[in-house]
Amino acid sequence: MAKKAKQRKLRAKSNAREKESPKQIAKKLEAIGKEMVTDIMKGRDPEFKTQLRGRSNVEFDEERGILILGDKETSRNFLNVGHARKFMQTVMVAAKTRDYLDHNKTASIREIYYELKHTVPNSKENTFDSQTESDSCIVDLEHSIDSIREKLNLHANPKGTLYGDITLRDKMHQNDKFNCAKLGRGGWSIMSRIEPEEIEIVKVNAKYVLVIETEAMYERLVEERFAQKNKAILVSTGGQAARGTRRLVHRLHAEEKLPVIVFTDGDPYGWYIYSVIKQGSMALAAHSDFLACPDACYVGMTLDDVETFKLQNVTEKMKEGDIKRAKEMLDYPWFKNKEWRAQLKKAISEKIRIEQQALANKSLEFVATEYLPKKIKNEEFLP
Repeated sequence: MAKKAKQRKLRAKSNAREKESPKQIAKKLEAIGKEMVTDIMKGRDPEFKTQLRGRSNVEFDEERGILILGDKETSRNFLNVGHARKFMQTVMVAAKTRDYLDHNKTASIREIYYELKHTVPNSKENTFDSQTESDSCIVDLEHSIDSIREKLNLHANPKGTLYGDITLRDKMHQNDKFNCAKLGRGGWSIMSRIEPEEIEIVKVNAKYVLVIETEAMYERLVEERFAQKNKAILVSTGGQAARGTRRLVHRLHAEEKLPVIVFTDGDPYGWYIYSVIKQGSMALAAHSDFLACPDACYVGMTLDDVETFKLQNVTEKMKEGDIKRAKEMLDYPWFKNKEWRAQLKKAISEKIRIEQQALANKSLEFVATEYLPKKIKNEEFLP
C-alpha cells in the first residue's frame, strides 16, 4: 500500500510539473530573486542553489522505469571570488527568461546568449565569452526551478519530423489547425517547443506511434503509405532524438494513451537511442517526467533478424567504439534483462551491426509490407 501511495504521489507531482503555466514558472523565478534580495537586505551573502548534475547523482527508478536525478545539491555565492562571475551570469539569464515569460516571447539559446553578451561598463570583462557559459546557466536554472527550459520560453534548433492522421493547432501562430498527413510527403517539422500552451493535440486517429531512427527509413515508410495502411503515427528522430521530439512522443503517449514502438538500426548506438526515448538520458535525468516513455517497446533491428530474414550478406562490421559502448551498456540497470543482454553479448562476440536500410536487400517495400506489420501484429518486441 505504501508503495502504491508513493507512486500516486510521484505521478501527481509529475502531472503538476507538466501543467505549470508561464505565470507559475515566472513566480518561481521571482521567488529566487526575492530570496537573493532578502539576503542582501539582511547583510547575508546571496546564494543560488541547483541540483547537482552528473552520473554520481543519477539513479534508475526501477518502479517507474525511468532515470531520475538524486537529491544532491550544489550552490554558488556572490561573495565567493570563484563563484561571482557565474552567479552574475545566472542572475542575468533568470531575469531575461522572466522577461520573455512576461511578454510572451520565445528565444533560441543562441539568441539569449547574444542578447546578454556585452562588456561590463568601466571594465574589459564580457558578461559571456561563449555560448557554453550561457547554456550552462540555463541548465542550472531549469534544474533550480524543477522544470525544463522550454517552459522558460527557450528552445534549441529543431530536429525531427511527424507524419500521420494527427491534427494539431499552433496557438502561437494565428491559431492554425492542420493535419500532419496533409502537409506533403515531408510531414511536419517538429518544433523545439512543443508545450500544450503552444501546440495543442486536437485529434489523433492512430493505433500507435512508430519512432524511427533514420530519415531515409521514415521517407520509405511514408512513400509506402505505411501510416495509412497501419493506422500509425510516424516520428523520425534523425539520429538521437532532440528534446522537442522526445517531448512530443511523451505527450502522445501520456495524453493520447498511444503505445510507443521504436525502430532503429541494430547496433549499440541505435539501441541507446531507444533507451533514451524509453528511460530518459543521464544528461536530462531531472526531466524524465517530461520526456521519457517507460512503456515504450522495441521492434528492431535486432541481430536475430540477421538470421531470421537471411541478411548475413548485408551486415556491417562494428567499430571499436561500438563494441566499447555495448560493453558499457551491459552495466546499465535498464539493459540487464535477459533479452537485451543477449543482444549486447551477441554484438560483442560477432562484432556485427545491421542497418534499417539493409531490409531493402529483400525489396524496397519489404519493411513496410512484411517486416514491421508482422512483428508488430505478433508483438515481437524487446522490452
